[in-house]
Amino acid sequence: MKGNNALKLFLVFALIAVMTYICFAGSLFGLVKIPGVNDIVPGIDINGGIDAMLYAVTEDGKKPTQDDLDTVKIIIEKRLDKEGILDRNVTTDVNVGRVIVQIPWAPGETDFNPDKTLEKVGRTALLTFQEVDEDKVDEDGNPLPTGRKVLEGTDVINAYPAQHPTTKGMIVVLELNENGKKSFSDATARLIGKRIAIFMDDQFIEAPVVQDHITDGNAIITINRDNFEEAVSEAKDLADTIRSGALPFRLDAKHVNSIDPLLGRGALEVTKNAFIVAFLLICMFMIIYYRLPGLIASIALFMLAIMTLNFVSWLGITLTLPGLAGIVLSVGMGVDANVIIFERIREELRSGKTIKAAIDLGFKRAF
Repeated sequence: MKGNNALKLFLVFALIAVMTYICFAGSLFGLVKIPGVNDIVPGIDINGGIDAMLYAVTEDGKKPTQDDLDTVKIIIEKRLDKEGILDRNVTTDVNVGRVIVQIPWAPGETDFNPDKTLEKVGRTALLTFQEVDEDKVDEDGNPLPTGRKVLEGTDVINAYPAQHPTTKGMIVVLELNENGKKSFSDATARLIGKRIAIFMDDQFIEAPVVQDHITDGNAIITINRDNFEEAVSEAKDLADTIRSGALPFRLDAKHVNSIDPLLGRGALEVTKNAFIVAFLLICMFMIIYYRLPGLIASIALFMLAIMTLNFVSWLGITLTLPGLAGIVLSVGMGVDANVIIFERIREELRSGKTIKAAIDLGFKRAF
């Protein structure tokens, strides 16, 4: 029996150690990244953010309709969802043909450089597979768009990152609809030995040589990066962008402003330090006053805090000031519950109950 209890105790502490490590360091298993506390996205009220006005640039020069702007809003929100940015505000203004986007700064970002996020959010993301004219290349020797399209983004029903079974490099697998399957099958049968160039918004990605007639309705995009982690990140970003769909027109960010946090940039650090000091003082009080039960309660409270932070990071929840207050409140309620239970157990012991009976009654009658 003692051996079983020792094993259970070891497993409990091993679980606490693993969860604590993942919380503060995160982890990477193959293509699956388990985020840690450093990956939690702080809300605009905690960390500040940017306010961008994206103006529509249409081919015919006309202002977009409300339906067009609503479509753009949905696509932008999908892209922000993929980035884990949930504390955002996306609005449209049909009178001037623009979309207003407010998003928080990225975790750990200290310099105001919103270009990367805005590029992901506002890119047209028009994916095309085009036939190649070998005599029409840019200064780097890459094929130029010919306009003879083999596939478009509308032919893709799903896109996901994967590892190539042979080279082990990163690829993006595209699953095609029926129209895309037929078009791709016809093109690969006709262009064996020739190249098909892949473009995103007329930016060259790659131009693989057609080796075989492809009829399974799948196409792949190879990510050429020496660094594996960079390749994984780029493949995921590209797959997410393709799945979100293409915007009906280009967006031009003309006005980009910084949004200051409500409590200042140092407030979060002060709050974290205050929480840590308060938590340690509470644990010291619990251990000194209640001894072994206090130690057990302190370990349980530590695990509660760790698992709360883990779930916030795993679920991609944006941490706002009310959310931060909720985490502190949950730990405080845990302390309160333990104090009530321990005091009730003491009362049962004073009335002559055995330790086992006092513990059982203490938990039952505490609330």
